[in-house]
Amino acid sequence: MIRKELEATAENLNVINAMIDEQLEAADCPMKTQMQIDLAVEEIFVNIVLYAYAPDTGTAAVSFDITEDRVARIIFEDSGVPYDPLAKEDPDVTLSANERQIGGLGIFMVKKTMDSVSYEYSEGKNILTLEKRL
Repeated sequence: MIRKELEATAENLNVINAMIDEQLEAADCPMKTQMQIDLAVEEIFVNIVLYAYAPDTGTAAVSFDITEDRVARIIFEDSGVPYDPLAKEDPDVTLSANERQIGGLGIFMVKKTMDSVSYEYSEGKNILTLEKRL
């Protein structure tokens, strides 16, 4: 498992994507799957940047590995405000954009594209785990 702990800033999204993409490419991950993982990583990391420590900033740790049965696992950890993004009700995508409440669409997309998404709050940290079969 590889792990990076860094300042939760938008600029560091590129560092996380490079770390993950290098591993996915080495594992001959299909491009569609890699793009789904990249989008999910962006959504989660940007949410940490924007909301975990607002209005201040803090750190985030991102861990990545590929299991023996070819499942990519990405674990996000932050010490920001406790928040379970999975507890929020999914948006009603049958409504028009004007009729829908703001928020929740990004995590909804993550839940739909990943095979597994789980959350826990432990030892003062938000821990969100994404899994996607390659």
